[in-house]
Amino acid sequence: MRLGNVEIFVVSDGFVRMDGGGMFGVVPRILWEKMLAPDEFNRVKTALNCLIIVTRDKTILVDTGLGAKLTAKQERNFARKGGAKLLTNMARIGFLPHDIDLVINTHLHADHAGGNTYRVGQDILPTFPNAEYWIQRQEFLDAAFPNERTKATYAPDNFIPLERVCMLNGDSQITEEVRTIITPGHTRAHQAVIIESKGEKALFLGDVAGRTIYLEHLAWVPAYDIEPMVSIETKRHIREWAYEENMLLVFQHDAVMTLGRLHKNGKEFKVERVATDL
Repeated sequence: MRLGNVEIFVVSDGFVRMDGGGMFGVVPRILWEKMLAPDEFNRVKTALNCLIIVTRDKTILVDTGLGAKLTAKQERNFARKGGAKLLTNMARIGFLPHDIDLVINTHLHADHAGGNTYRVGQDILPTFPNAEYWIQRQEFLDAAFPNERTKATYAPDNFIPLERVCMLNGDSQITEEVRTIITPGHTRAHQAVIIESKGEKALFLGDVAGRTIYLEHLAWVPAYDIEPMVSIETKRHIREWAYEENMLLVFQHDAVMTLGRLHKNGKEFKVERVATDL
């Protein structure tokens, strides 16, 4: 899809199943299961969408999915059929690992940064050998020194072995058309990615709102968000801004709708699908 002078490609690392309680926090199952039916293990289908952005100067990959380092047991727990798919799906649209100039991690949770690296015997190597990895400094520190609540969501092999890392300190201009903004709540230094070119705007939300329902219902916050009240206020700001700017929204975990735009009826917001061949 073209956005002004920029091309964007949604690329999937496959689909997994994640615990419904984790996905919807304090929202009762009787409410959320009407919109997203769980399986017999209370898991809901979850997309692992990443984004390739091609500008005049750089080819950028936003997030890298779960990657290929999971054990057989972990793959079964996630119910991801066929293992990692990011590189295969990239190749199908003409991109190889060495084509990527920059990797932007929205944050370092395993389902967003697992594909940063891969295993060769006992060695852990960067998946994208020519890329510099752009990560918020605070996020890197929180991942490297987790607490009792967060340690299960971070895997050091996904980021510690990286040698070419650009540590960001807040909102950052990446290229002329691409920038990141801090969107806290899910993690303290979570960042979303904005693409702007020739008056057109797109927003890769990451885990600010991984599913459309999280934008439509501000109080619906995953249990994984470390600061849920901050998440609500971040979503409130993002929702108003995205609506006013008619932004194209890219949803990372929604298994039904990948691209959408916000519409408003009175005080109610609704995400409507944007047709795409991606």
